[in-house]
This record gives sequence, structure tokens and C-alpha cells, in this order.
Amino acid sequence: MNEAIEVKRKNNDVSDMIRAAAILLVITLAAGLLLGVVYQVTKEPIARQKELAKQEACKEVFADAAGFEGLEVTNPDASYWAQAGYGEESVDEVMAAEDDSGNILGYVITVTTKEGYGGDIRFSMGIRTDGTVNGISILEIAETAGLGMRAEEVLKPQFADKNVEKFEYTKTGAAADSQIDAISGATKTTNAVVNGVNAGLYYFQTQLKGGTVNE
Repeated sequence: MNEAIEVKRKNNDVSDMIRAAAILLVITLAAGLLLGVVYQVTKEPIARQKELAKQEACKEVFADAAGFEGLEVTNPDASYWAQAGYGEESVDEVMAAEDDSGNILGYVITVTTKEGYGGDIRFSMGIRTDGTVNGISILEIAETAGLGMRAEEVLKPQFADKNVEKFEYTKTGAAADSQIDAISGATKTTNAVVNGVNAGLYYFQTQLKGGTVNE
């Protein structure tokens, strides 16, 4: 009698396990299906929003361009890039800024620098064919509030309409177009942004200068 009860109990346990596994499988499948539906529904709006943000950033740094055309990014060899001092920077995207006739006015270069205090800093910079930097548009930044996060207000305006080969930061006040006055208490953020802009300039000088993409 006891053996029959034990067998029945074991059978019930197995049935419960199978039932629980089946319920879990159904929940997993339903969740996967729901996530798939949500992804399909939100994919296009997210893509449109990203494209809109990109176009707004392009217009911010190249207001007089009629349109922008994406170009292939041809980053220099990693060792060469590092030798030039930009081992922590990368060029993510390059857009040709064109007038109504399709003539190239300059470029919008999107750069990421890993030298930020709080992580990567990503921005777009507009640069004319003569090397003049129109300005920068910060896309991603997560620096310390009240310090590095002041990059938008302190650093960004200082790059506008400057034609220099390379920028440097100073803690004693900018005395030349090539000098960027550092954010007080946020030297690391200042250094990251300046190096990032210099990386974009270097890319322009070695890959784009002259109005065409150099081989």
C-alpha cells in the first residue's frame, strides 16, 4: 500500500514538473513574441528619430548647407592613428555638406573620444574645405554635473569659426584662436573634447582636405 502511495506521489511530482515547464515555455514564447512585436512597432520611429537628430546636428554645425551626403569612413591604420596621438578617438561618420548645386562646402565629422571622465563623449563637428571649424554639437556626454557637464556651455562656443591646425587647452585664459579655456575643475573633460576635435581636424587634414576624399 505504501509503495503504491509513493509511486503515485512521484507521478504527481513528475506531472507538476511537466506542467510547470510547459507554463514557463508558454510564458517565454509569449514574452518573445511580444518583444518581437514591440521591436517591429518601434523600429521605424526610433530610426526616424535618430535620423532627425543626426540631421539637426548637421544643421547646427553647418547651417548654410542645403543637404548632407554620407561618405565612407576611412580611418587611418590604428597604429598610425595612435602615433598621431589619437589612440582613444575614432571617427564614426562623415557627411559631405553641400550647397544647392551639389558643391561640397565642407564636412560634418562625428567623433567619439574615450577620454572622458564619465565615459565616452561623442560629438559632431562642422569643418569647411578651408579648414575653418564652424563649431561642434555634443551628442553624448555623461560627465560630472556642474563640472564636466559644463562642456556644452564653456567649451562648445570656443571652437566656433576657428581656423587652426590644432587646438590646445589652457588654464590661464585663451590668448590665441588655437587655445581653449579649460572648464574649472574639469581638466579631464576639457582634454577629452579638445583631443576629440583635434582628431576630427587630423582626419580632415589627412583624408578630406582639398574637397575630395583622399585615397
